[in-house]
Amino acid sequence: MRKSRGRESDESEVNLTPMLDVVFIMLIFFIVTASFVKEAGVDINRPDAATAERKEKGNILVAITGDGQIWIDRREVDPRALRANIERMAAENPHGAVVVQADEESTHRSLVKVMEAAKHAGVKSLAIAAELRE
Repeated sequence: MRKSRGRESDESEVNLTPMLDVVFIMLIFFIVTASFVKEAGVDINRPDAATAERKEKGNILVAITGDGQIWIDRREVDPRALRANIERMAAENPHGAVVVQADEESTHRSLVKVMEAAKHAGVKSLAIAAELRE
């Protein structure tokens, strides 16, 4: 009689393999379908504009702070290395536009440097970010 009870306890174990397979597949699905938000790396107070439009596709974000610092991909970039950084990112995303997020307090000189570097890097599309005023 003891042997039959021992066999029953072995057979009554729950097999967790199918459940783990389902959880693993769901994890892969959520990782693949997640959309990642690109940020320039600093908070910018963009100026208001009534004609602002939303751009959704992959863009190269360049931020200019109020004191003239230039940020790309969450790191500060030297203005002399700006063109090389934009060229590298444009090679990774050839159809992306350069979107300049200039702070309200930034200088015109910094904006022109970024626009010039993008032009020399061969970028075809350039936009300046603004807050939509309603």
